[in-house]
Amino acid sequence: MSLLQEVQQHYGKLKFLINGEWVESKSTEIHETTNPATGEVIAEFPTATKDEALGAVKAAHEAFQTWKDVPMRDRARLMFKMVAKFEEHYEEMCRILTQDHGRTIGESRGSVSRVIENLESACSALYGLVKRNEHLDQLANGIDQYLVWEPLGAFLIITPGNIPMHAWSSFVPYALAAGCTVVVSPSRQDPVAAETISRVALEAGFPPGVINVVHGGRQINQEILSQPEIKGVGFIGSNRAGHELFEMCGKLRKTSSINGNGKNMLVIMPDADVDESVRWLTRACFGMTGQRCLGVDNVVVIGDIYDELKEKFIAAAKDMKMGYGLDESTQMGPYATEGGKNNILDWIDKSLKDGARMVLDGRTVKVGDYPDGHFLAPTIIEDVNVDMPMAKEEAFGAVSALIRGKSLDQAIEWINTRTDLGHSAAIMTQSGKNARKMIREANVGNVAVNLGVAQPYAFFPLGSRRESFVGTAKSRMGSMRLFMDEKTVVTRWV
Repeated sequence: MSLLQEVQQHYGKLKFLINGEWVESKSTEIHETTNPATGEVIAEFPTATKDEALGAVKAAHEAFQTWKDVPMRDRARLMFKMVAKFEEHYEEMCRILTQDHGRTIGESRGSVSRVIENLESACSALYGLVKRNEHLDQLANGIDQYLVWEPLGAFLIITPGNIPMHAWSSFVPYALAAGCTVVVSPSRQDPVAAETISRVALEAGFPPGVINVVHGGRQINQEILSQPEIKGVGFIGSNRAGHELFEMCGKLRKTSSINGNGKNMLVIMPDADVDESVRWLTRACFGMTGQRCLGVDNVVVIGDIYDELKEKFIAAAKDMKMGYGLDESTQMGPYATEGGKNNILDWIDKSLKDGARMVLDGRTVKVGDYPDGHFLAPTIIEDVNVDMPMAKEEAFGAVSALIRGKSLDQAIEWINTRTDLGHSAAIMTQSGKNARKMIREANVGNVAVNLGVAQPYAFFPLGSRRESFVGTAKSRMGSMRLFMDEKTVVTRWV
């Protein structure tokens, strides 16, 4: 086994980014973050004090007063410099993400590529502001009217542990393009990756205070959001935390983009290519160890292909090589945390008690070179009833539930009524009629046809629905509506 070299074995005690400076925290609350594959500590990080959090808010608010007036072309130059810096540090960022989160290097390269895609999308959104502004002469005699979009101010951005870099890029570059400033509060799961992305962004030359980073938690996030200088929040994480923030925004009359849990179904029709379906299934169910909101939990198989698909799916899952993601031959890494691993073990136990049957058990896997890693192998269960709790609640792990279905109508009815979550759905079929029916009738925000994961490109918004999203605007390209508001101007000069 040959491993890619780690950028560093240990990253020291992480700092806060406040007003353009990386500063040592005065907090006495210090945490450790470990490499999920090896169990080794790779950094320490503090939880911000209230004064430190308020210092970041002050810096962002003061920076906004000048950043909003920076000419569009000058903002664009900095945005394009940021793209170049991310390309320059691409491999370094990928390796840090693997080391801190646990995903494979291939998955990290895909994620950082998505980050760069978001940066490019934000650049296009900046120039797209020209098209947003509308002007109409002689609306009435001597009266002209036009519409302008203006940045709102400083924003809190809260990123999750499963996609620390991708989530950052789903909000921060769009905020900067709009003329806003940010205070970023990363997850405690992988703070090294979260710090790295802001360090690289800062190399582009943004003015002090435009980007700020503090490591906090629930209480600190609420403290930041409650400040009048903060105009809203961009969040990706759990429904529990997100809906709490959404309620705060309602009381405080602030804007929000709250992206939460998912429970996604992939429907395989009788006319689907079984081998191709299995190829996509392994990625959709077990990619990133199942730790993504657009991953697939429930697999509904229609018709007499069930047994063939099940057999080939089990064989493909068994063949997945597990290990440290810096080994380029690794196909599935560890869970990001021990707690995440234990949660999925509990989820499997509850499913079996409810009547599901194990057909591939990944709970006892041993990864020889990494006895202290948070590893579980792919797990497949069947005999699942769609009314079981496990069929409605997000697993957030490498577990797939095989479900026999009678028809596409039945599958769509399950998607729409058996859960209140609405991130995505997918279908494998050779029928345009079936695909169109899924697209039009599934009450979800993202639909995939002959793909395992309904992952939109950055220049489209993440179109989640129902309890999976609440707020003012969707993330990615859609977040320009989060960071800006309309102003209508009526003039009379005649």
